[in-house]
Amino acid sequence: MKRIELTVENAKPVTLEKFLTGEKGVSRRLLTRLKRCEGGITRNGELIRSIDEVRQGDVIVLSLADDSFLEPNGSLNVPIAFENDRLVVFDKPSGMPVHPSIRHQGDTLGNYFAHLYPELTFRSVNRLDRDTSGLCVIAKDALAAKLLQGSCKKVYYAAVHGTIPESGTIDAPIARERESIILRCVREDGQRAVTHYKRLQCNGRYSLAEIELETGRTHQIRVHFAHTGAPLAGDDLYGGLRDDINRQALHCGRISFNDPLTGESITVSSEIPEDIRSLFTQEEK
Repeated sequence: MKRIELTVENAKPVTLEKFLTGEKGVSRRLLTRLKRCEGGITRNGELIRSIDEVRQGDVIVLSLADDSFLEPNGSLNVPIAFENDRLVVFDKPSGMPVHPSIRHQGDTLGNYFAHLYPELTFRSVNRLDRDTSGLCVIAKDALAAKLLQGSCKKVYYAAVHGTIPESGTIDAPIARERESIILRCVREDGQRAVTHYKRLQCNGRYSLAEIELETGRTHQIRVHFAHTGAPLAGDDLYGGLRDDINRQALHCGRISFNDPLTGESITVSSEIPEDIRSLFTQEEK
């Protein structure tokens, strides 16, 4: 059981439903699930209905069932780049989360997997941000997941602002921003993080980088390039501009691993999406 604790901060009383869906981004699909779950929503330790009012200082706790069961959604469509009896590699589009969250219930890669493989548990081996596109490996059983974990070699492609060197390594520790649960930053007391890159293309406005990670920190590519003064195009969370693309220009374009059963070396590739490629077909501004 997963617990999410939320504190009511607004001075004016509102209904629980308005607080959750209007202020905290809880989807109505999730709210419905919580209402059907025994002890799904409590206020200050007591059960509460969605029509009841909440007031400043109230502590609302959402108790979510294990994500091992995901609601199937066959209306989604995610291309399969590779598949065998032990795993499947999806070519995830930007804008789609991998796992359900408080804001996303039913529209994730996990929900599409549940539609395709209703008898299997969703076990993602590598995780991509919602707006990062590209290859995502899902194991079909626990053993395959264990053997694949940490063994996949990934190559990313990113369009960054300005002209970067032909190649380089960014070695800078990454930590959580003290006032945020989302943002990361370069800070001396952070975890070691190393990013290797080479420049493939440049038009003065943007550079296209091929990137390999020596470590795998949250938002590592985005944080590292922002730290060097070349944030990803479209990545407004870390200083990128959305003049020409409306999401961070980051794509997982190649992934290599050994088959967990046979040991065979497998490499899967995905083309750089049009929204990133178009940044290099525009006239220089």
